Formats: sequence, structure tokens, C-alpha cells
Amino acid sequence: MVIIQNIVSETHMFPGNDLKVRGLVPNRQPDAMDRTYTPEVVDENKERGNWSNKVEFMMSCFSYAVGLGTIWRFPYLCYRNGGGAFLIPYIIMYLLAGLPLFFMELAFGQYASEGPITIWKICPLFQGIGYAMFSISFLVAIYYNVIVAWSFYYLFASFTNELPWSHCENDWNTPACARFDGKNCTVLGGLLNTTGHCLFQNESSPELWDSLKAAAGASRMPADEYFHHSVLGISDGIEDIGGIRWQLALCLLLGWIMVFFALLKGVKSFGKAVYFTAIFPYVVMFILLIRAATLPGYIDGIMFYLIPKWERLTEAKVWGDAAMQIFFALSPCWGGLITLASYNTFHNNCFRDSLIVATGNILTAFFAGFVIFGIMGFMAHELGKPVESVATEGAGLAFIAYPEAVSRLPFAPIWSILFFVMLLTLGLGTQFTLLETVVTTIVDSWPDKLRGRNHKWVVLGASCVMFLLGLTMCTRNGMYVLQLLDNHAATFSALIVGLCEIFVIHYLYGVDRFLNDIKVMLKRYPPTYGLWYFMWKYLTPVVIIGLFIFCTVDFAPSSYADVVFPGYVNAIGWVISAVPISLIPIVAIMKISKAKGSLRQRIDSLIKPTPDWGPALHRHRAEADVPRHVDSRVPLTLTVASSMNEEGGDLSDLDPVLEIPEEDGDIGLQMKPTRRV
Repeated sequence: MVIIQNIVSETHMFPGNDLKVRGLVPNRQPDAMDRTYTPEVVDENKERGNWSNKVEFMMSCFSYAVGLGTIWRFPYLCYRNGGGAFLIPYIIMYLLAGLPLFFMELAFGQYASEGPITIWKICPLFQGIGYAMFSISFLVAIYYNVIVAWSFYYLFASFTNELPWSHCENDWNTPACARFDGKNCTVLGGLLNTTGHCLFQNESSPELWDSLKAAAGASRMPADEYFHHSVLGISDGIEDIGGIRWQLALCLLLGWIMVFFALLKGVKSFGKAVYFTAIFPYVVMFILLIRAATLPGYIDGIMFYLIPKWERLTEAKVWGDAAMQIFFALSPCWGGLITLASYNTFHNNCFRDSLIVATGNILTAFFAGFVIFGIMGFMAHELGKPVESVATEGAGLAFIAYPEAVSRLPFAPIWSILFFVMLLTLGLGTQFTLLETVVTTIVDSWPDKLRGRNHKWVVLGASCVMFLLGLTMCTRNGMYVLQLLDNHAATFSALIVGLCEIFVIHYLYGVDRFLNDIKVMLKRYPPTYGLWYFMWKYLTPVVIIGLFIFCTVDFAPSSYADVVFPGYVNAIGWVISAVPISLIPIVAIMKISKAKGSLRQRIDSLIKPTPDWGPALHRHRAEADVPRHVDSRVPLTLTVASSMNEEGGDLSDLDPVLEIPEEDGDIGLQMKPTRRV
């Protein structure tokens, strides 16, 4: 500990204390040792940890926001909703809902340096919002890593001279499997028979022609049968559980092991892993784009993707799809953005980061469309079919359509390996943040017991629990269970959480106060103060309400392929949706029951920020003009001097001594009072 005496004064005010205390500066020229105590060093929150640098935070946000949905859903929605015309409602919804929510959550988490549950000191009555975020991330993380496991399975299967889904001569293939190249036959109006010969209607009997048409409609690509029969071993329905597919279970275990080691040391190890998961997908997409541009049919696929159909802009469903996609592409209201931002330094420019990451997400989705539809154009050319007949979304695109197209390329295994490594990095990047959200929430709830050495046990425990729950989707009916979770875990619940979040921050706490908090962090208001005020208080809530209504009207019972789930299964899905939402009123009732006073007094006290709401470090609490923490990290002079002042003591008896702790993560200065004898 370095002790510096002979101090001159420089006045500072510590809010929450009537006593003016003199800031302490050495009565000499600063040497090299003093210059090490710069704002960048003292900004480090060593109790909780920070990102090693700003780039790691940016990479983690990109890795979280640019997930599998960016690749396998946006291009499909774009073509289905008017091609290039879809970009207009998409960009508008980005400006009205996506960016405001993204910026709000980054600023919220950065200001308080708290996880999704403990951050609700801003309004304790609504701490249930944090529990809802925790449960959403928990549920999504369970099934999201199953998709990562599928990617591992395909990746391992690609290390071969011939891809197993490139032909119909495997044990899992059925008579419906068809690999023939029907391009020329289809163009000429013919149909292929079971031996691969092209037959025409004028050369066939009516009975034979009808049977050929029926067979053509029932035929399945080798990649389709590989996914459903070899990988999933899919059963006839969700009620037919079947046994665990041990190959998938081992791939799932590998996925959780990778996630565990990436988060073993918290944001320090996480921050290093995201360099790869954030950057590598762009490298692969660029390589695949170059390859796709050399294939026949590429232009047809791109034109199909981009040609605008302006008349579609009058349809409400187009605008609903745009709002839904931007809402879930940026992943607000799950707690992940709050978690990532909570490890920022206090004065990080979160407004700039929001613009870069959120806009980068849109540009990535648009760029991915050129890759996906370029390959789909090639596949349509190979099969002699229109592009719309081979275009699909979701798992069908990633694990059926794209592998089928890749299998038709020269050196197919190489392209398959690249594609599935890309899927892995996209999936793992999002999975890292989902698990970090769960772990941060748990650790922040019991920091004295779980922070530090015990952090790794929290990561291990969470990983093991979610791995065991994920095994339910490694069974023969696992695809149906995954579909049910995907439809219900983060749809209606996330929208309601988002609406409650906006209500608390911008109505109960106050949009003016929130903008002032941002000003403290950025040293200025965000550009266009009035616009942010208007969007947060009026426009964004209206968009979310409209989106909720759209989802309700457009909702269809869960199903997969031709299998419609029974009514009781859909009821279970609604229970899954209701669990996160129900935590909001349950926690509120518990808070009210434990408070003192009349019901009105209890509610009034619970909707106000607690005394310890605000920045984590005392230095920043002074900047924000909020009450100081009362704990072991408070400068001792303040406590002793206040006590002496109240007791009528002589403050001149105190001889201030400045201590600069070598390992202190706060302001770096502590007052050690000594009484003159």
C-alpha cells in the first residue's frame, strides 16, 4: 500500500453526505507511478470484472446478434414478402423498434453494471422482469445447443471422400429417395421413372403417367432422408418418444464442453472466444459467395431474391414479418444484451456500439441472402425447377436444401466442412451469451458466495443441468420437442417482457432520467435527444403492442412437416410461454407482501429506485449524483467525519492520509483518518 501525506485540497462533493470533503492530490509533481492511475485503470470493476478491451464487447455483441436466424430466416422472409421491397418495412421496423430496444438495453446494463435480475433495483416491484429474462434465456439455451449438436454431426460426417447424403444407396434410404438429375427431362415436360429414364405423356399410358406424377410428388432428396432418418431417426409423432440417439447425445455433450471452457473464466475467456465466432462466419460467407457466383443458376437465384414486388407492401403480414424478424434478430428482452453491456467500462460509448452492431446485423442478413439464394439458384438449375420450389427456411434450409446443393459441387466435402463450421461458429457465438446470461444472473444474486473461485462451479452446474434437459431432444421425437420450444419459449413472452421493460424504464423511472443517466456515461446526450424521447415513450411501445397483436392473429398450432401436434401438446406450449410472464406478477406480489405500511405505501416505495441503484463504483456515483454505497469500499473519512460532525466533534482533529491500493478496482483512493494526539 502506497501512503502519500502532505496533501493539498481540491474541492469535490460526495452526494448523499452533508460534509464537503477535499479531494486529494499529492503536493509534488506526479511521477511515473502516479500516472498509472489513469481513468482507464480506475474504471476497472475488479469485483465483477470487465471486458479486456472495447473490441471484445463489440465482437460478443456481433456474435450474439448475428446468429442462425440471420442466415436461415431473413433471406427466406425477404423472397416470401416481396423480394427487395421487403427491405423497406424491415429498415423502418429497425429504426422504430430494433435500434431503440438495442440501445436501451446496452445503456441500461452498462449504467448499473448488473445482471438481468439484480439490475431491477431501478424498480423493485418489477424485478420479475429479470426472472422472466433469465427463464427465457435458460429455455432457449437448452434447445439452441441441440442445433449446434446437429452441426457437429454434419461436420464429422463431412470428413469423407463422398458425402453420405449424395446418393440413395444407404441403409436409411427408402424407395422414395430420388437423386436423378431431372433438369433436361423436366424442362422438356417429361418425368423420370424409377430407373432414371425420361418418359413423356404421349409415350405413356394414362395409368403409368399418373403413377409417375404421384411418385414425383412423393419423392424425397437424399439430404432430406439423411437428416430425418440418419441424423434424427425421427418418429411418427411427438408422443412416440423412442430411444436416445447416442450419436446426437455425444455431439450435444461436445457442444456443452466447448461452451463451458469458453466461459470458464467469465468474460475474460469469453472475450477471447468471440474473436473467432464473430469473424470466421464472414470469412466463410465470403468464400461461399465467390464459389456460388461461378455456378450456373446463380443470377436466377439472386434476381428471385432481390426483384421487388411493390404491391406486397400493402399487406399487413409483410410488415408484421419485418417487425418480428428485426425484434428476434437483435435478441432484446432475453437479458443477453444487458449481461454483455454490464461488463463494459462506465464511460464506454454504448450509443456508437448500438449503431454499429444493430446496423451490422441488418447488413449481414442482407449479405447472407446473396450466399443462400445464389446456391438455391444453382440447385434449382440442377433440378430443372423454379427457385421458389427449392427455397425454404430454418432447419430445412441448413440441414436439407443447402447440404443437397453442396453435394452437387466438385470437391463437395470441402464446401460442406466450411458451411457447417460456419453454422457452428454462429450457433456457439449465440450460445455463449445465453449461458453467460444464466451464469451472470445466478452469480450476481449471491456475489459473496459465488463470485471468484466458485464462478466455475456455477458454469459447470448450469451446463450440466441444461445438457441433461437437452437430452430430451436427442430422442427420436426430439425434433417435435424442439419445434414446440422454438414456437413458445421466446415469442409472446419476450414481447410482453419488452413492453414491461419499456413501461418501467420510461414511465415509472422516467425517460428524462434515463437520458440523463446516458448523458453521465457518454458525457453528452445521445444525438437527437427529442427523437429518442419520442420513440422510447410512444413509438416503440406502439410497435411492440402491434407486433403482439399480429403474432396472436397469425399464430398457428405447432406442427412439423405433416405432423400436427395434439391439443394437449399445444396447451403445454402455452404453459411454456406463460411461465416467464407469470414470474412478473408473482415476484411483485411477494415484494408487496414483504414490504411494510399500507398497500399504497408499499407500492409507492417499491416503484422507486432503491438507494443502491446506479453505477457500481463510487467515483461514478459521484458523477451521477446518486447516494453512495454504504459498504467496506466507502472511503472511511466520509463515515468517520460524518459521525464526528453529528456528535459535535472537531473535524480539525482528523489528519487525512491518502491510500492508493494497488489492487483496488474502484476510485483507487481511500481516506484513512488518523487523529492527532
